[in-house]
Amino acid sequence: MSRETAVVVGVTGAFGEVIAKRLLWRGLDVVGVARDAAKLEEVAGRLGQEFIPCAADIGDDGAIAAIASALPDQAVAMVVHSVGLPVAGGILVAEPGALAAATNLKCGGFVRLVRAVDTRLRDKSRLVAIGGHYGFEPSPYAATAGVGNAALANLVRQMSWAYGPRKITAHLVAPGPADTDRLRKVAAARAERAGKPLDEEYENMRADSAIGAFTTPDQVAWAIAMLLDPEADALAGSTMGLDSGRRHGI
Repeated sequence: MSRETAVVVGVTGAFGEVIAKRLLWRGLDVVGVARDAAKLEEVAGRLGQEFIPCAADIGDDGAIAAIASALPDQAVAMVVHSVGLPVAGGILVAEPGALAAATNLKCGGFVRLVRAVDTRLRDKSRLVAIGGHYGFEPSPYAATAGVGNAALANLVRQMSWAYGPRKITAHLVAPGPADTDRLRKVAAARAERAGKPLDEEYENMRADSAIGAFTTPDQVAWAIAMLLDPEADALAGSTMGLDSGRRHGI
């Protein structure tokens, strides 16, 4: 059986390297995309020769050609858009332009990624975007995450209908808050507004989960790798909520 490729954008982020490692374990070559070439080389040193670094800014249209030129001469089984957003604060203080920047990275970036690999996609290729809890549970403390991830959910449904006739499926993975540096910045904004110590607010956020837990990068990587299975056709266009029991809505 010939080898195939996965492309992971945001591979130097909190989720990206863990996802890339899981996909390598599943037998795929991985093209890892990030802006920082030095950090990419560090990841390449840890993941081995089946990892192909690609330095590109997914917020710019030039990323399309950069990613396309980095692809090995083989089919692309999966793309994963795992870009993180700068923390711009809550909706009362965030710069208006930060909302547009968030949408460009989340939505424009996903479009650029898919266009870069379009001619290499095959039957049952998976187009995967990582959204997040705040796209479905709006919070006044996470303006960019809420707006960017809500828009991304709509885009994934559009991708599903656009690529469905080619038997290619699109998926949104929506983790709950994960124990990362970015979450601590959100917690700091909440703590400052509430006049509470950071550690207290952080534990309050943990307690928002029915099981008192944050989502982990390993759990996210597990869910994404599962989408490689042929049975995942049934999840076409859907959102996988990995929120550790945070949502209250039906």
